[in-house]
Amino acid sequence: MKNFSWIALVLIFCTTLQSCEFIAGIFKAGVWSGVLIVVLVLALIIWLAAKIFGGSKDS
Repeated sequence: MKNFSWIALVLIFCTTLQSCEFIAGIFKAGVWSGVLIVVLVLALIIWLAAKIFGGSKDS
C-alpha cells in the first residue's frame, strides 16, 4: 500500500506540472494574439483617419 501511495503521488505531481505548462502556453499564445490584434486595429484606425481627414490632394 505504501508503494501505491508513492506512485500515486508521483503521478499527481507529473500531471499537475504538465497542465501548468500547458496553461502557461495558452496564456502566452493569448497574449501574442491580443498584441497582434491591437496592432492591426490601431493600424486600421490610423489608415481610416488618414483617408477621412487627409482628403484629396488634387484640388
